[in-house]
Amino acid sequence: MVKAAVIGASGYAGQELVRLLYHHPEAEIVYLGSRSLEGNPLSDSFRSMADSDRYRFRASNLRDAAEEANIIFLALPHGIAAGAVDKEILQKAKVIDLGADFRLRSLDAYRLWYHLDHPGGSVFDSAVYGLCELHRKAIAPARLVANPGCYTTCSILSLAPLLAEGEIDLSMPIVVDAKSGVSGAGRSPGEAFHFPECNESLKAYKVGTHRHTPEIEQELSLLAGTQVTVQFTPHLVPMNRGILVTAYCRPNGKAEALRIEELYRTFYADEPFVKILGKAEGLPETRWVRGSNRCDIGFYYDERTGLLMVIGVIDNLVKGAAGQAVQNMNIISSLPETMGLTNYAMFP
Repeated sequence: MVKAAVIGASGYAGQELVRLLYHHPEAEIVYLGSRSLEGNPLSDSFRSMADSDRYRFRASNLRDAAEEANIIFLALPHGIAAGAVDKEILQKAKVIDLGADFRLRSLDAYRLWYHLDHPGGSVFDSAVYGLCELHRKAIAPARLVANPGCYTTCSILSLAPLLAEGEIDLSMPIVVDAKSGVSGAGRSPGEAFHFPECNESLKAYKVGTHRHTPEIEQELSLLAGTQVTVQFTPHLVPMNRGILVTAYCRPNGKAEALRIEELYRTFYADEPFVKILGKAEGLPETRWVRGSNRCDIGFYYDERTGLLMVIGVIDNLVKGAAGQAVQNMNIISSLPETMGLTNYAMFP
């Protein structure tokens, strides 16, 4: 039985994690940390969990959590976990960080994109990037797992087979156009995410500067065995959940649709949470993955322009955050990887 602590349990990703752990047959929630709601019952903030009165928020104290839990989930803003996770914590509990502090392998890249000095320390190099479909073997023995970002999960999974098989002309950047629901910005209020400000509108933001860019490039470069450059542009869509990525790339040769489909089906043949859509099934839509841990991927080759377009969708709070964290928990706990994550998508 996994004894789980969730630090940052009052945010959207934290709450989604609590929901998944609550129904997980091999997990027991023993510690819920929140800086703003310490002492309050969970059900006061999340009335969808009306029967959970026994849970109360406690201080966000990693050392206390490590005394009670064997796995600690950190659902915190970047810059906090970097200075809080140390060898003593990792000797007592395994840590799955849903934030960004251990995703990049270069401290210089972290400083450049996050404008913070990462303390590094003895645990930095031990972190494993927790994209399960690509790093499962490395994740299994890890004590510190860096849960990937939502945009990055969808972008990397959508492009991975092409990079791994050398199918893309890398003399030009891969263009990744991505759209996210408003919950991706977190629960803290802000003018840009206020209903009258974002409803009935669609906007690009952090153009050329979004912090998921180096994460996408890092993982795609590992797959390709050479440096990959990505032109990443995120957009805010007035819906609660969902990410849709459209990636544009030029194949090395003519990309016959059936051959590309077979390449994807072979690459993801044993992956329970990746679904490849053929021509007859149409292209992916966020509504068909909402509430699930699934990533749907489809593609279209435009013979007129010679561009291959890959479309991927996920739920940003599940496969893009909490669901992937549970998937990582299952792997490092030697549990069936799909345990607690087999629910169908919500509809409508």
